[in-house]
Amino acid sequence: MAEYEWVRAKQSLSNMVYKQKTIENLLIIKIQFDAAFDIRNFRSTTGLVVRGAMNEYLASKLFLHTNIASPFAAEAYAGLEAVKLGIEIGFQEIQILRDSLTVMKKCQSTTTDYSIIGAIIRDIQAKKSCFQKIEFRHIQKMENTSAHNIAKDTLKRSERAYLEDVVMNRHNSGVTEQWTRNPD
Repeated sequence: MAEYEWVRAKQSLSNMVYKQKTIENLLIIKIQFDAAFDIRNFRSTTGLVVRGAMNEYLASKLFLHTNIASPFAAEAYAGLEAVKLGIEIGFQEIQILRDSLTVMKKCQSTTTDYSIIGAIIRDIQAKKSCFQKIEFRHIQKMENTSAHNIAKDTLKRSERAYLEDVVMNRHNSGVTEQWTRNPD
């Protein structure tokens, strides 16, 4: 049933992409992300919230990661998941929004990053070519509460099924991802 619901949610997003392409001025979809880190167990959660051009809620997705070395790495992985989500839903113009200035600057940069998260940043930079336009924007912490709460609450509860109206739950090599769709 969850797989069927995921297909319905993905079709809904695909229809949105089709409608978007028929409009002269392409809409920019916003993906907000945040990460929470458990230092005792070296795991993290990523919360993603997809919003439309008018800031309306479209979907949410969460990931549970294992074997994460640091909070900084958790933030970088969250950014990578946000970019991968943008590719998956098929929009050509997106904004990736986060309240971590350091990670956002590294993602926006075109120079090679040699820091501890350099490999993750290179993965993000390699995926930029999948979009006509991708913008990494720093936002205030108050503007990112939805993604923050998803990540924090999921890590706190250690649940694999946190949000209502679950559409997909998939496990891959230490990463658990979960989709939700707009309740409308």
